[in-house]
Amino acid sequence: MDINRIDAYLQGASLDGYQEFGAHFSHEYDQDGARFTVYAPNASRVMLIGSFNGWTGYDMERLPSGVWTIFVQGVQEMDMYKYRIFTASGEAYDRADPFAFYSELRPNTASYVYNLNDFPWTDGNWMRTRNKNYNRPLSIYEAHAGSWKIKDRPEDERFYQYDELAELLIPYVKEMGYTHIELLPLTEHPFDGSWGYQVTGYFSATSRYGNPKQLMHFVNRCHEQGIGVIMDFVPTHFVSDFYALHQFDGGFVYESEYEDQRYSEWGTVLFDFSKPHVISFLRSAVDFWLTYYHFDGVRYDAVANLIYRNGNTNDAVNESGIWFLKTCNYAIQKRHPNVMLIAEDSSNYLKVTAPVEYGGLGFDYKWDLGWMNDTLDYLSVPPAQRPGVHTKISFSMSYFYNDIYLLPFSHDEVVHGKKTIIDKIAGNYEEKFHQLRTLYLYMFTHPGKKLNFMGNELAEFKEWDEKKQLGWNLLTYPAHDAFWNYFRVLQHLYLEESALYQEDYNAQSFQWLDVNDASRCVFAYKRSDLAKEELYIAINFSNRMYMHYPLMVDHYGVYAEMLNTDALPFGGKGKTNEGELRAQMRGGKYCLDITLAPFASCIFKRIATTVPPTRAARPGERPAKKVPKKSPAEELEKTE
Repeated sequence: MDINRIDAYLQGASLDGYQEFGAHFSHEYDQDGARFTVYAPNASRVMLIGSFNGWTGYDMERLPSGVWTIFVQGVQEMDMYKYRIFTASGEAYDRADPFAFYSELRPNTASYVYNLNDFPWTDGNWMRTRNKNYNRPLSIYEAHAGSWKIKDRPEDERFYQYDELAELLIPYVKEMGYTHIELLPLTEHPFDGSWGYQVTGYFSATSRYGNPKQLMHFVNRCHEQGIGVIMDFVPTHFVSDFYALHQFDGGFVYESEYEDQRYSEWGTVLFDFSKPHVISFLRSAVDFWLTYYHFDGVRYDAVANLIYRNGNTNDAVNESGIWFLKTCNYAIQKRHPNVMLIAEDSSNYLKVTAPVEYGGLGFDYKWDLGWMNDTLDYLSVPPAQRPGVHTKISFSMSYFYNDIYLLPFSHDEVVHGKKTIIDKIAGNYEEKFHQLRTLYLYMFTHPGKKLNFMGNELAEFKEWDEKKQLGWNLLTYPAHDAFWNYFRVLQHLYLEESALYQEDYNAQSFQWLDVNDASRCVFAYKRSDLAKEELYIAINFSNRMYMHYPLMVDHYGVYAEMLNTDALPFGGKGKTNEGELRAQMRGGKYCLDITLAPFASCIFKRIATTVPPTRAARPGERPAKKVPKKSPAEELEKTE
């Protein structure tokens, strides 16, 4: 036992409390066994009970700091144990280990002794070359491991295990063009319906889907296939079940002594960040998953509740919560400089993604919930009324460069009576699909990285239910199958076109070309990688056809339509812009004369440079020749 490391933990300065607390195999007193260590400062007595002593108990030694420890010889991997804690009033409660690396399948609550140290990782090249993806494509598939697909078996056997998911989920994600998988919380939790957001074991990979080595296998396979993995982490609150952290030793070790500051709006218990060991506990948990499981990012849940009391901007600033975020993110950024830290933050707090050294909270990305809400609100309005809410689309770019934003359509938007993404859109069945394609083209051409919850790509009308798998049968219906194909093509176009991801956070990479055309509900803009690639995008959110829409471009030359949401293979009417389009001079500017179908959107790219007809070619100058690139829609139609 390292007393200095224990002291650092109790002072709030630790990133690796998991190295000292919990159960660790060791060789002491010339014997092989395991040392068990737990922090229970209010306990009058602590006993270690387990399968290795018939659950009768061994008394643990108390250190002056309130830490209790014991070495037990002969302990084997997968032996079960608990701490029997006697409170100051003499009551006895059996508790799971807060630092357990593996736990019994619910409803059982014992902890397992488990060795994490000998997994044969083969992802060295990935780990050396990964980064924060500011100038790389980043499209995240947010998934719930327990309901993406489900086996047709009894209740406790229906889940695919981590290694089975590796064989099913990874090929699907690659086919669809995602770059990363974000799994809803995998920390141990007792209630399936919490989706993992009511945690009991902050260091324990949930046993629903297998053991820790199987999860390591999943991450390793993702990295071998070029897919990153992001952990969904819950730093704000924990479950109130009495066998875990809640009133752990009869006192308030992890929560506040004040009842009005102890409980959350979700019926869970709030961490008290004014306690240094709580900061060390959660900092250590973040570091643990990055160190032992090689996760490529951590998404912090409910950051607004760490910034403000109860997450309400009208309440007081939560100074201790902000201190936790700053000290945690600063330390993690130093130890894991190529890992992404992502804030799910609904507040308008400034500098969420600024470095801590410059007064920020130290995140790398922040969810743009304003963009999400404004966009979905706009599309929920009938087309005839959209001119009156025109600025809901244009507003996002007025603040976009204040932070480093990620555009999310997450699980929170498709549950609890909110309707699914497609069902939020005004219009009849056919009109919803036309608009859904345009919504996603808008998303993937708008600056900012992307996140979509599983099922969005299927155009699900049924809200997500964690007890059932996704509606994969929808792909037998033409409209859903066509949209699924469209989504796949759109994502691969995003991966291929540097103008859509390089320089995402440089204001010069985006330019409005038409932003005030409220009466026609049309928007146009340019995306550029600031090197050589430029794309021109036109969006029609109206139900009207525009036969000769002038799409402004910067250069004379020949252009081709890269993607049109109205293409027949995508379920559209086929009102696209075929062949080569030559830029024309109009009003002193170059433009393309294009067709914009109702609810349609399109992307154009210059494929050849030619000499403007108003100027004769200089000696030796010839137009550049280039074979026009087929649009993804044409390629798909050809293969079919």
